[in-house]
Amino acid sequence: MSKDNTKDRSNRDTHYATLRRQVRDAKRERGEIPTPPHKKPKSNKDWKPPQLQPEQVLLYGLHTVRAALDNPERKLIKLSITQNAFARLDIGEAGALPYPVEFVSPQDIDKVLGPEAIHQGVMLETRPLPVRRLEALKESPLLLVLDQVTDPHNVGAIMRSAVAFGAGAVITTQRHSPTESGVLAKSASGALELIPYIQITNLSDALGELHQLGFQTIGLDSEGPAVLEETFSGDRIALVLGSEGKGLRQKTRETVSALARLDMPGEIKSLNVSNAAAVSLYASRQHLARTGSGKAG
Repeated sequence: MSKDNTKDRSNRDTHYATLRRQVRDAKRERGEIPTPPHKKPKSNKDWKPPQLQPEQVLLYGLHTVRAALDNPERKLIKLSITQNAFARLDIGEAGALPYPVEFVSPQDIDKVLGPEAIHQGVMLETRPLPVRRLEALKESPLLLVLDQVTDPHNVGAIMRSAVAFGAGAVITTQRHSPTESGVLAKSASGALELIPYIQITNLSDALGELHQLGFQTIGLDSEGPAVLEETFSGDRIALVLGSEGKGLRQKTRETVSALARLDMPGEIKSLNVSNAAAVSLYASRQHLARTGSGKAG
């Protein structure tokens, strides 16, 4: 075999290897295949999380950062990125971008985010997204309300489902719920940039405001008196889900329009809160399609 043929074959192999890696990375970002375990560097054994300012958010991961860069409502402070990750983001020349770009090593990002963060060589410093008000959701036929769901991984997964089924917002309490963070954004895999994440002070008051806006609020409870599909009424729905283990708080149970359960004929009668959210969102969307309510705004 000639040297030219060998070189051509090597180039093709490199090209296909790059394509396979891009497809694999995309599947990992969407949660379709597992992310390999991240080995903890010995130099980071004493790592402590940075003390972030109230208006400082650190996002990481290729898909998460790309979504943030594409969001016109994001105020971008600085992009810290490896040369390889910058090439994979494909966002143009560093000097032409409207925000500072700092080229770093993966170890530099490890020192900030810690050994467990799957950052893929990119970290973005931003300001939090603008605060949204409930009154802005009056045109949305479908909302999701979380009653003290504290795990950012669960909330991120719930956000993905909410976007997938066209919900208008994810509403949660300021206390006992995750704030906007890199872990939440990474778990949401871009969804944080696509749906309002509204944190309210008092959930009972917020439910009352939703009632005034014309929403039927339905609390999901494994012991609910009727199945969810038989509980729907009207053309605006706000699903309310409680934390794993404790479920809905008593005050929330007393405030919602109705309590309902998911129809699960199998031996297991409860689901992870993110799975329950996806199932109930699908059922709600089917009801809204029958009523002709249109897409969520």
